[in-house]
Amino acid sequence: MNRSPRMAAKAGLQTEAASPPHRIGILPMGEIPSLIPQVMAAHIESYLRLPADILPSEGLPENAFDPHRLQYDAGKTVTALERRTGPEGLSKMVAVLSCDLFVPIFSFVLGEARQGGSWALVSLYRMGKNEDGSLPPESDILERTAKVALHEIGHLFDLVHCDDERCLMHFSGGLDDLDRTSMQFCRYCRQFFKEAVAEG
Repeated sequence: MNRSPRMAAKAGLQTEAASPPHRIGILPMGEIPSLIPQVMAAHIESYLRLPADILPSEGLPENAFDPHRLQYDAGKTVTALERRTGPEGLSKMVAVLSCDLFVPIFSFVLGEARQGGSWALVSLYRMGKNEDGSLPPESDILERTAKVALHEIGHLFDLVHCDDERCLMHFSGGLDDLDRTSMQFCRYCRQFFKEAVAEG
């Protein structure tokens, strides 16, 4: 297991003195640039105040591939991951995938998580092209990936979608919505998240 770099600490961000009851694991699946999980880990540590570990990369889940849609079924992927025994000491896991994900009611999803569950997904497939077809700078791709990861982790801690359009927990149906969303929880979601983490 590879420890993620403490980017937040290097940036001078303060960490809580008490040891948090949760650790987040990040599992790259498919061909994932090494910078992506590092940035995800840094955002988890600095915005959520939770430690994050980066795991060795694995292949994509073949049984979740839908040959008719040429996409991976997000629900089947989460179910397959939930059947596994996670690494000791990690209470929540985020798999970052190179493939395109879907759920039956949407043509694609950028991320997926079961409410209050243990595994979340983040798809990189659509992050590298804007909805108008233009190519975004790398910084936008990294920011989008981090936002989706934090949003889905919120669901793992039982946060629901928020009506506040600026809140990180607001539903994003596409990249334009995601780009308008803040990297921060609103005050209500922030308090709910703190309580959920404290409950262990």
